[in-house]
Amino acid sequence: MLRSTAAAARARAPRTATPATSPGVIRIGARAFSSSTATLKQQLVILGSGWGGYELLRKVDRRRYDVTVLSPNSYFAFTPLLAGASVGTVDFNSCVEPVRRYGSDVTYYQAWADKVDFKNKRITAMPATGSALRKRLNAQTTDESNEALKPATSFPGYKPFTLTYDKLVIAVGCYSATFGIPGVSAHAYFLKDVRDAAKIRARILECFELACQPTVTDEERRNLLNFVIVGGGPTGVEFAGELHDFLTSDLTRAYPQLVHLCKITIYDVASHILGAFDKSLQQYAEDKYTRRGIAIKGNRHVTAVHEGALDIKEEGRVHAGLMVWNTGLAPNPLIDSIDDLEKDPKTHSLQISETFNPRTREGKVLSDVFCIGDASALENKLPATAQVASQEAAWLARILNAEVKQRASPGPFQFTNRGTMAYLGDWTAVVDRSKVEKGPQGELTGRAAWLLWRSAYLYQSMSWRNMVSLLYHWFATWLGGRRLSRF
Repeated sequence: MLRSTAAAARARAPRTATPATSPGVIRIGARAFSSSTATLKQQLVILGSGWGGYELLRKVDRRRYDVTVLSPNSYFAFTPLLAGASVGTVDFNSCVEPVRRYGSDVTYYQAWADKVDFKNKRITAMPATGSALRKRLNAQTTDESNEALKPATSFPGYKPFTLTYDKLVIAVGCYSATFGIPGVSAHAYFLKDVRDAAKIRARILECFELACQPTVTDEERRNLLNFVIVGGGPTGVEFAGELHDFLTSDLTRAYPQLVHLCKITIYDVASHILGAFDKSLQQYAEDKYTRRGIAIKGNRHVTAVHEGALDIKEEGRVHAGLMVWNTGLAPNPLIDSIDDLEKDPKTHSLQISETFNPRTREGKVLSDVFCIGDASALENKLPATAQVASQEAAWLARILNAEVKQRASPGPFQFTNRGTMAYLGDWTAVVDRSKVEKGPQGELTGRAAWLLWRSAYLYQSMSWRNMVSLLYHWFATWLGGRRLSRF
């Protein structure tokens, strides 16, 4: 009887439509585009669909919260597999999960969050779709007489809008840091998203096709086939391993006259690669790569990047057909725009409590705002990794679910170190569990580590579809090699 009465009350509630002539405020709580009905659920807005945002979306009680996701990406990218996707070991679709898979349970807007008004609980957003239109808008001048460009500003769907929230979760992640080095953004390739992996794969094949041209000299071929990786962390090391597999198997058969000219080099400001791993594993990885002809050059500082070359303080100019940049993190522009909250002095991420709440500069805790993942900084300084972001999201889901069900909170966040791992190519890997708190401790190398590496990422796949897809593509790559088509 009580449910029927509540349902009738909601049906009689006035609609809160926004006039079509103004951007207005969208009060979330409806799935229809033409109108909305009032709801008794709290409005939970999640900014971002990465390891933090997507994991929270999966585990929060969507029956009790009216959930909205605001993200420029309509998918979650499984980043540990991007190195393999960039050389064709796995398909790009095996690395992503669509946000819209949850259908009517979630409202999703493909947009950037430009500004957050914490006092009035409002978010200003801008659509992230229509790349061709954005180019037209950016090309516009202030000349009012240019009639050909005026219609672009009234393009349907390309207008700023605002959302209101009861609870807000900021999980926007970070960008790749360029450290102000000239030319990095323009000429280097990053590896943080599936689109980056697609660009890298296309560039690798392009370098080989260019090197095949009859007008190219041998010196120019060596420059085109010099593949440089800046950053000796797990991402850079795994890409080097995957690229070596690609070169020594598929590309050897396709370009037998060129492979002997190829070179892979890893540059890092540190003296060793895999700095977060145990020293014995660092040495194991370096020995493996040295025997395979992968050069590792530590204590190097890149001073500038050009098209087809980079300047290194210790070596001078180095020519390269591809340079993959995998070092450092920079704050998301949204985090940069927030001036009224406390930030970590080193990373410039939002300083948060053990229950993920940020604080104002006056020390006031925002109990209805949460920040997780790379955009946040706990007092105990956990690393900016997918493992940390995923565990923070799962813990925050417990907090939110307990609150809406009026149950006891799980309390402060407790991180459980599950170890780190990295693929080295040629069916070998390293696994470091020397600092884990639960389960077996120690290090693992070689084929056994590779088997654990693949099993772990297969288990962590977000859907049965991707599990099956990964198994298929791993087997197909082993049986028939990688695809060499470029389009």
